[in-house]
Amino acid sequence: MLQIKNLKVSVENKQILNGLNFEFETGKIYAIMGPNGSGKSTLAQSIMGSPVYEIDKDSKIFFNNKNITELEPNERAMEGIFLSFQAPLSLSGVKVFQLLQLALNGKKEPLKIREEIKKYKEELGINQELLSRSLNEGASGGERKKIEVLQAVVLDKDFLIFDEVDTGVDVDSLKSISKFLKKYKKNKTIILITHYNRILHYLKPDYVLVMKNGQIVKVGDHKVAKEIESDGYKSII
Repeated sequence: MLQIKNLKVSVENKQILNGLNFEFETGKIYAIMGPNGSGKSTLAQSIMGSPVYEIDKDSKIFFNNKNITELEPNERAMEGIFLSFQAPLSLSGVKVFQLLQLALNGKKEPLKIREEIKKYKEELGINQELLSRSLNEGASGGERKKIEVLQAVVLDKDFLIFDEVDTGVDVDSLKSISKFLKKYKKNKTIILITHYNRILHYLKPDYVLVMKNGQIVKVGDHKVAKEIESDGYKSII
């Protein structure tokens, strides 16, 4: 689904990703782990096309066999890529329904959007009152993460990146998010960037990618995450 070739990325003349190569397959769940500063979030932002990062002229990103290296973030989103942020921001005066209606731009009828929001918020355990306010207004960290997950599924993107979706989330919410993503993962690629193994207890990844110094240095199954939890990164990299 998404292929990265020789990805070199820098910020303010500091290189963060160092010629990274990888191919993400359809229908798989990937966990990306690694020490602080290893390049996990930079990889996510680069896939999404963040203008903060400078991509080397020889680097390439292909999505469904299309070269998207030069596309803007909104264009990549239209192609089918979604990125949730570590700390989702609030947006005064804009409700979840309004945001989704604007983002979908006629691709779904307003009534269908409302029906999906109602269905998904019940599955995720989101209080209706939160969705009646401005986006994320008065929401806890965990509630904001649930709202991000809800948006991802309503938008029906094919390639979903969740950057630390487990941070600030209690155990019950973590179970709800994991169950929800497993239910709606068909024909989608899911990437979970995380520092911890706890979400991987409930949402077992097909592959765990370990990053260090801007490179993927190890690829394994969910057992790799258990090793990291038990012995730290020094045991495997």
